[in-house]
Amino acid sequence: TEWWYFTGHLEGEDGSRFGYQFTFFRVGLTLSKPGLASEWDAKDVIMGHASISDLSTGRHLFSEVIYRATPLLGGFGTFPDTTIAWCRGPAGTEGKWSLQWNGKAFDFEMVDSAQEMGFRLSTRPMKSLVFQGPNGLSKKGEGTASHYYSFTRLATEGTVRLGKSKHMVKGESWMDKEFGSNQLAENQVGWDWFSLQLDDGREVMLYMLRDRSGGVDFARGTVVSGNGEARYVDHSAFEVKATEFWRSPVGDTIYPSRWRIRLPGEDLELDVVPELADQENRSQRVKSVFYWEGAVKVLSTKRENLGKGYVELVGYGSGSRPRI
Repeated sequence: TEWWYFTGHLEGEDGSRFGYQFTFFRVGLTLSKPGLASEWDAKDVIMGHASISDLSTGRHLFSEVIYRATPLLGGFGTFPDTTIAWCRGPAGTEGKWSLQWNGKAFDFEMVDSAQEMGFRLSTRPMKSLVFQGPNGLSKKGEGTASHYYSFTRLATEGTVRLGKSKHMVKGESWMDKEFGSNQLAENQVGWDWFSLQLDDGREVMLYMLRDRSGGVDFARGTVVSGNGEARYVDHSAFEVKATEFWRSPVGDTIYPSRWRIRLPGEDLELDVVPELADQENRSQRVKSVFYWEGAVKVLSTKRENLGKGYVELVGYGSGSRPRI
């Protein structure tokens, strides 16, 4: 499985505020391309997830697409194509989902007529690429790993559509690219993942893989300095404690919903608070796929604003399974 992942915080010219997520997944990659009788034979599956959190009204919207990677439905580019991935929009939608790299910025768009949502954004890296682990190898346990890199801060501008309203927006985003064939060990059921952009110019990425008892089986992180230098931290260097919880009205799943994060070596003690409690994404196409993906604010223990970010919680609730 391979995926391209974007999240960010946006502000409209009218003062409206949004969080967003945009992800393309490529599922079914093989080390060698099988002999195909026709270009219509499915090579891969392309799946897209997108969400908009309207932080001004408290509304969270989620959309998804899933297609075979075949002509007219969707596909993936190869170097030197500018298109990375594209597919048709959801059923009943005129338009497409796409992701491109134009040499200076990632440009992407999505639309969902039924949900009355869409966005078209351009994100330009403000810092150099960061490997999330030595040479980009991100360990997930003994014998499991993925290849993982990020652009931890991207200047973002474009448009967000909700209902009949169109908002011109600007803000900052985070981009991840990750791929691997076996990210979770047999005893691991999901993960808690944090991407935090601090106002002092630093970024923090932390992930914790949970075992079947709910405890932390493996954890790692990266702290990126203002000048782009990456420092890797293991679980002994940080502490994450959930201080509040939220129960989903659909399925009764209970998620952590506020966290105290300590990184003594970085002189950081953070209070991470969801902008909205309900930022759960539930697939209608693959019922076992549901997870919490939401915009958060980063505060000090004295309630001072320190930054912003996104949190992903996967594998909570009966029947849930990770997306890979």
